[in-house]
Amino acid sequence: MAPNYNVVFVLGGPGAGKGTQCSNIVKEFGYVHLSAGDLLREERSKPGSQYGELIENHIKNGTIVPVEITCSLLERAMMKSGKENFLIDGFPRNQNNLDGWNKEMGEKVNLKFVLFFNCPLDVCTQRCLDRGAAGSGRSDDNIESLKKRFDTYMNATMPIIEHYKKENAVKIIEATSSPEDVFEKVKPHFQ
Repeated sequence: MAPNYNVVFVLGGPGAGKGTQCSNIVKEFGYVHLSAGDLLREERSKPGSQYGELIENHIKNGTIVPVEITCSLLERAMMKSGKENFLIDGFPRNQNNLDGWNKEMGEKVNLKFVLFFNCPLDVCTQRCLDRGAAGSGRSDDNIESLKKRFDTYMNATMPIIEHYKKENAVKIIEATSSPEDVFEKVKPHFQ
């Protein structure tokens, strides 16, 4: 069976600008943006959700939700959309995510590339703290959760980016400049 979906994984540290740039790609190129984190937060807040409490504990502790849950939420969202081009933001975040994705979704999708927003941790930290102060409503935009999220990112997500680099599947975008400048660097990869 041919893959039904074209997928671009969007990775980068917390606050690297993944969400902002995904919105731009959606507007300009018609992709559907699926944020693993947003899907998990949405599932967590549904009354009577079978996964809600489990997800909440992982989010609070800055740890990673079991991959089967994340894959099933992503697949459900892809099917519901009726579209075929997707940005999957903030996933896969570790080796377990990658293995689970390949097992559950590998046959169903065509991975086009990995869009990696490279941004220094100090810049990312400030962006997240500013976002929290501006009322992002995210329980993890605080310094304690951020430290855990950065540790998880460095120890678990960076090896995934290295894995895809070996397959020549990573497009690196330097993400320290303004959102407009960063988007100018993103565009050529979608044209």
